[in-house]
Amino acid sequence: MPDTRYDVLGIGNAIVDIIARCDDAFIKVHGLDKGHMHLVEAERSAMIYRDVGPAVETSGGSAANTVAGVGSLGGRGAYFGKVADDTFGKIFRHDITSLGIDFGSRPVAPGEPPTATSVILVTPDGERTMNTNLGACVLLDEADIDPTKVAAARITYMEGYLFDRPAAKRAFRLAAKHAHAAGRQVSLTLSDGFCVDRHRAEFLDMIKGSVDIVFANTAEINSLYQTTDFGEACRRMAADAPLAAVTRGAAGSLIIRGEERIEIAAEPIERVVDATGAGDLYAAGFLFGHARGAPLAISGRLASIAAAEAISHIGPRPAQNLAGLIASRGIRVPDRLNP
Repeated sequence: MPDTRYDVLGIGNAIVDIIARCDDAFIKVHGLDKGHMHLVEAERSAMIYRDVGPAVETSGGSAANTVAGVGSLGGRGAYFGKVADDTFGKIFRHDITSLGIDFGSRPVAPGEPPTATSVILVTPDGERTMNTNLGACVLLDEADIDPTKVAAARITYMEGYLFDRPAAKRAFRLAAKHAHAAGRQVSLTLSDGFCVDRHRAEFLDMIKGSVDIVFANTAEINSLYQTTDFGEACRRMAADAPLAAVTRGAAGSLIIRGEERIEIAAEPIERVVDATGAGDLYAAGFLFGHARGAPLAISGRLASIAAAEAISHIGPRPAQNLAGLIASRGIRVPDRLNP
């Protein structure tokens, strides 16, 4: 087994999030599907940004948020993603490296698309509707996969949002190949129901052949197996993947391993402020615990705590140190490699 420098290495869309509050009427006026991610052209993104008013800009992207959460938990992280050498690209690079995350990906060449942005509209119920212009982030390819770093990560985590381009799919498969060759684990998040609709067959093929840990929510796992029977979807996932974690909102989450089912309660909070990043931070907690060899129930509890922290404030990144938060709950995470 090679030396371990990282608990989790994330691969995903490097995006600068632009977070703004709005009401349901704004969502309807702009013809958006509330609670989903929309891929938009630069002009439409700029129009929504202009119309919504004041906003907060921060580095984001699903896998980047997850790796940032791992860092906040006291873990060691790395990240592969593409940005341009522009203002937003510099914001992204500064933010993620300031968290102690190893981000050495080269920027795209001059003349290529700008750094990706996502205008995230947060309604009063805490639901988020994302409007994403992918820009440079879709240009990630096999050349961006550093096999030495993959081999040094206990778990390589990949986001489904990046799966639209053939080059990114090849990069995913190459990363999985390097990870397994080094005796490491590979994880995939389905990311969004629309991603599942677009890539169902390829997701299933990858889950059955290359993925050790799957993350999904109830809608995504049902869509993956084209059923409204959650139990049936879980049974089929258990047959396809060694391990899965399925989030169920206020009902908590379910860890699936073979015939084993572990129910994890949602961590109580006073109110949901912003659901942005809830799934990303759930994955951070679970992956950190699993990488360190914690029992599945403890990894699930860490996931629940991290997700609850994420939805208690505006923005997808932790507002307080997660390592301190779990210590205050009396939870101790072992520091050893999960076999």
